[in-house]
Amino acid sequence: MPDWKSSAELEKDTVAFGKLIHALLGLYAYEWFLTLDFDLDFLRGKRRFRWPMIFYFANRYLLLFALIGIVISLDVTSEVHCQALYTFNQIAGNAAMGLASINLSIRTMAIWSQNKYIVGFLVLVAFGHWSLILQGVQLRAIWVDGVGCVITQTNNTVLAATFIYSMCFDFIVLLLSTYKLIGINYKTVNFVGQSRLVQMLFEDGLIFFMIAFLVNLCATTLILKNLNQVMTIIFNVPAVVAASIVACRAVRRLTNFGITGGLEVYGSSSAVSGAAGARGVQATIDHRKSGLKTGVHVQMETFTHKESSLTFAKQKDRNGSDTDVEPELDIEAKGSL
Repeated sequence: MPDWKSSAELEKDTVAFGKLIHALLGLYAYEWFLTLDFDLDFLRGKRRFRWPMIFYFANRYLLLFALIGIVISLDVTSEVHCQALYTFNQIAGNAAMGLASINLSIRTMAIWSQNKYIVGFLVLVAFGHWSLILQGVQLRAIWVDGVGCVITQTNNTVLAATFIYSMCFDFIVLLLSTYKLIGINYKTVNFVGQSRLVQMLFEDGLIFFMIAFLVNLCATTLILKNLNQVMTIIFNVPAVVAASIVACRAVRRLTNFGITGGLEVYGSSSAVSGAAGARGVQATIDHRKSGLKTGVHVQMETFTHKESSLTFAKQKDRNGSDTDVEPELDIEAKGSL
């Protein structure tokens, strides 16, 4: 059993922490570069910007800047204000962790068709999360000649509480999403089968929770162990990186599904999901030409189910028989994801 408080062990852990951060920066930069086209599409006008994307972009770029700041604090050779640098790194990193949870909670609000009780509950939970994130600087660092920035003190209580709260927040989001999606499948399986969108949302939520829970568990365990100043925070950064990557991927996958599947994911406020009763929308297409006696007449009736927010269509052909059209989940709820 090593002496975690010894200077030799502390130096070895610092070297390991530096290599881990460089690897994480490379991983995240690779992820960022591969998905840069998605971001540029908003600048080029190919995608319509909606307000939920504010949290996506903030999550994505705050973490990138935080990783760059951490690498600078590890590699700098001339004296810098270590406390200011670590303050920025901590605030940006913790904000990325909170934004990752918000990205998933917004999706859950949409799945519940903006149910006011669900929205109010998740907003309160998010406020509680950010009350911990914004507690202040939990690290103290100084410049040591010949060594660089050295962490001298950590507030383990607040750090542990923040990561435990993150795990609970993500677990609540998973339960709410799973309950609603399973309910949708149960009510519609006899009519139209399982929706591809429902399956994707369920799998993404499950994968997100498993990854985020495991990395947050490792970070929380080391914080509570308090082996030394470096080991206390060594898993904090991997936890935030993993949670942010999967949360941003879930947002991109849902947005891309909305485009390829004919759904407006970030719809305008004019579209309301879960409307009471059944509403009929008829679209008649007549292909008529002068001098032709025959034509094609297509009538489409669209019904919206209140409880499940599942939209399906029946199309009438020439013979008057009904043909079922593949269902789509109405996840557009008052302009949010």
